[in-house]
Amino acid sequence: MRLGSIIATRAEAAGLRQVRSPLDSRIARWAPVPLRLIVGYGFMEHGFAKLGRGPEAFADILHAIGVPGPHVMAWATILTEVIGGLAVILGAFVALVALPMAALLVVATFTVHLPYGFSSIKLLSVSAAGAQFGPPGYELNLLYLACLAALVLGGSGPLAIDGLVRRRGSAGGCHSGSAER
Repeated sequence: MRLGSIIATRAEAAGLRQVRSPLDSRIARWAPVPLRLIVGYGFMEHGFAKLGRGPEAFADILHAIGVPGPHVMAWATILTEVIGGLAVILGAFVALVALPMAALLVVATFTVHLPYGFSSIKLLSVSAAGAQFGPPGYELNLLYLACLAALVLGGSGPLAIDGLVRRRGSAGGCHSGSAER
């Protein structure tokens, strides 16, 4: 007996039913699109912000926290954020670009955000000038990592270059061994 059958049998025994309509699957297939848009845009925005201040300013920050080769790493980070972000928005090579993007998030978590705790929003005070916030924790990094994992494991969804490439590959006679059996 398969695990899915066991779970379904137990759910039925408990009086629980899963109600699914054809509309559910048509809508659910679009779930990766907003993830791609916000993750891709977020990464690109961070990369463009670093470019706007000048890569040397980011290299100085990396040097201050002890990152080796800060100028090379500054450019590698900026390019990963901009190119990786664009690739995620387009749904292109998501599994490939997610690796260096995840690496940036993990490094930033341990080198910058961890000492400030989990929460990304630390309201210190509110004055006539507006709200004053403290340094952000690692919450947002974990959210980005979860979104990248969801896109890699669940696919890029509709309107993705990855899907287009896959369809063209299967239409062009590229078949896996299991499909030919």
